[in-house]
Amino acid sequence: MIRVRLKEMLAEKEFRGGVSATMKDVAEATGIHRVTLTKIGKNRGYNPSLDIIDRLCDYFDCEISDLLVRVPDNVAAED
Repeated sequence: MIRVRLKEMLAEKEFRGGVSATMKDVAEATGIHRVTLTKIGKNRGYNPSLDIIDRLCDYFDCEISDLLVRVPDNVAAED
């Protein structure tokens, strides 16, 4: 399973920038609907499009490997 590290990236952005970073901020800056961002953040196994991944990487100024993490099936089943 591929996991999107959206919440972790928000926390890192807040820490680096010293200002609060919210889903609303991401939505306004990227044009990604807040409902979609919530689904990405909360739903295990949510499959965002490559366009959304690209926009999130632009927003967080990161590489895909910073945003996405592969969780092996045996580990995902334990959660």
